[in-house]
Amino acid sequence: MDYVLNPTYTLLLAVVVLYVGRILNKHIPFLNKYNIPEPVAGGLVGAIIFYFAHQFLSMTITVNKPMQDVFMLMFFASIGLSANFAKLKEGGRPLVIFLLAISVFVLIQNGVGMAVASMVGLDPLMGVIAGSIALVGGLGTAGAWGPIFEAKYGVEGALPMGIASATFGMVVGGLMGGPLARYLIRKHKLASPLNPEARLESDATPLTDKEYAFEAPQKVRLITADNAITTLGMFAFALGFAEVMKNLTIGTAFELPTFVWALAGGILLRNILETGFKLEIFDRSIDVFGNTALALFLAMALVSLKLWQLADLAIPMIILLLAQSIAMWIFAVYISFRVMGKNYDSAVLASGLCGFGMGATPNAIANMQAITNMYGPSHKAFLIVPLVGAFFIDLVNVVVIQGILKIFG
Repeated sequence: MDYVLNPTYTLLLAVVVLYVGRILNKHIPFLNKYNIPEPVAGGLVGAIIFYFAHQFLSMTITVNKPMQDVFMLMFFASIGLSANFAKLKEGGRPLVIFLLAISVFVLIQNGVGMAVASMVGLDPLMGVIAGSIALVGGLGTAGAWGPIFEAKYGVEGALPMGIASATFGMVVGGLMGGPLARYLIRKHKLASPLNPEARLESDATPLTDKEYAFEAPQKVRLITADNAITTLGMFAFALGFAEVMKNLTIGTAFELPTFVWALAGGILLRNILETGFKLEIFDRSIDVFGNTALALFLAMALVSLKLWQLADLAIPMIILLLAQSIAMWIFAVYISFRVMGKNYDSAVLASGLCGFGMGATPNAIANMQAITNMYGPSHKAFLIVPLVGAFFIDLVNVVVIQGILKIFG
């Protein structure tokens, strides 16, 4: 029996999940020690409960997908609304280096996938499905490419395989990032944990104009009702822009995922208002709504994971996904961390890479928030990761996938 929660119960469930995650992180030393994000901790508990309901009660519970999508789009719009041209310029050379490194990783991810798929007797294109399509691309990309692989390239089961792989990647990306960054920070003595008093004092200090969006989610943001209403109007424009552009570009060379258009709409509106009309943009208000949307989206996404899809994976598929996880760890530790400078910022960037390299940009932000809440801020990481993980890498991924299909399709 299938149950689809209405928007009210979906929102209630997400809030409960976040509180469960907060309680678990507070009382289970392992979660706090390894910086597991609260939505991941609480969401996995909910997903396990839903798994047993499915297995033993034949009951499938699904959240309200349109509501989940709205919070996802709000999150990406908030990234765009926070990205003025000054910040893009400030990213400079490190942003280009990180993008080049991650572009190489997209090739590696597909290479590993195709090689392992061939070794275990699967169609090599299965390795692309369980490579950058599902992992760098995420659930949306897997859902979009799956039917194409099945209908046009004869890859039977591509859609469920992609969804299962993306599900696996979302979980692993959320679980891997914190421990990996902590390992790098401790091994290279890059930072010391903030003591509880300092963290509480830091949280109580209002966010300054020099700190970037999503960098310190627990910090006080001083906003007013007028600021909030203006900001909601900006979000509405970005989401409306995304909807219009999605419909206009369907079937054209400019067709992109809706969240990319939400990001672009935010960037466009921010810079037109700020540069063209010299209007003040309320970053603190954007931060509040963006962080709220991020937490609720992650809670909904994690709790709605269909774990039985992972349980149904054949052993060759499990081997393939484990190989991808190992490749991710090796690349983050021995390549990304090194080329980005072997410092604290590069360790935080590595945790973000695990998030969007195996799952999605919200995972990356949550991973980095968990680390910076423990060890202190990283301006560079919170500037670079959203731009690369939420925008540039999707364009690179499309080019790589199209190239592979021309050669092997």
